[in-house]
Amino acid sequence: MHKLVVQTDFGLQDGAVNAMYGVAYQVAPELVIADLTHEIEPYNIHDASYRLLQSVTYWPAGTVFVLVVDPGVGSDRRSVVAKLATGQLVLTPDNGTLTYLATYIGIAELRVINEATERLAGSAESHTFHGRDVYMYNAARLASGAISFDELGTPEPKEAIQVFAIEKPSQTAETITGTIDILDIRFGSLWTNIPHTFFKQWQVQYNEPLLVSIYYQDTLRYQEEVRFGRSFAQVSENEPVLYVNSLLNIGLGLNLASFAETYKIGTGTNWKITLKKRRNEK
Repeated sequence: MHKLVVQTDFGLQDGAVNAMYGVAYQVAPELVIADLTHEIEPYNIHDASYRLLQSVTYWPAGTVFVLVVDPGVGSDRRSVVAKLATGQLVLTPDNGTLTYLATYIGIAELRVINEATERLAGSAESHTFHGRDVYMYNAARLASGAISFDELGTPEPKEAIQVFAIEKPSQTAETITGTIDILDIRFGSLWTNIPHTFFKQWQVQYNEPLLVSIYYQDTLRYQEEVRFGRSFAQVSENEPVLYVNSLLNIGLGLNLASFAETYKIGTGTNWKITLKKRRNEK
C-alpha cells in the first residue's frame, strides 16, 4: 500500500475534490490520501508543474501523485502515467504538467491510459471530470496494489510527452541571469531558477550587496542593490534580501512584506532577473 497525493486547480468551494476522495476510498478504503494543493490558479499548467517539483521527491518511492490542471479535458489530449527516476508515479493530462519533473528529476517510463476503458465504472458518458473518473480511479488502483504500473495503459517513449519551454540560468564572470519561476505565494517572495552553486562560484558572502535587475519582456521593472542573507532576519523590516530557498535556489523577498505585491512582479519565462557584483569587486 502506497500513499496517494492529489493536486488540482479545483479549489475547495464545491464537491469536486471530495468526490475524487470518494472514488479512491471505494477502490481501497484503507488508502492514505494527502493534498499537495487545490489552489493552483485555474488552467495554470506552468505552476502546477512547478509545485510537483517542489514536493515530489520528499515522498517515498512508490507514492502515487494525481495532478489535474486540465484545460483540454474532453479533447484529444492524452492521459498518462509516468514513473519518475526517483520511483514516484504521476497520473496527469499530457499537457505540459510533467515538464519540470522531466527536466530536473527525469522520467524513467511512460504509459498512456485508455480513457475509454480504464476508468470508473458507469462514468463513460461524462467527458469533463477525468480527475475523478480516470486519474483518481487509476491512482487508487495503483496505490493500493490492485494493479501494477505495467498493467495500466500502454507503453510510450518518455520523450513523447508535451513540454513547455524552460530557460536555463546562466553565469559569467560579471553577470548571473535567470527567470522568476514561481512565488512563495503566501509571503510574496520570488523564487528564481538560479542555483545557489552560482553564488558559491562567485564566492558571494553574507551581507554582500548585488545589483538586482528584474525585467518583463525586456522592460526594466525593478533595480536595486540587495544584500545576500542567511534569512529574512538579516535585514530590517520591508528591506529586500537575497537568500537560498528550500529548493536550494536563489530567492528574493522583503522582510515581513510581499515583494511581488510591492513591486508588481510576476512569474514565468517572460520575467527575467539579473545579478551583478559591484564594479570594484572581483
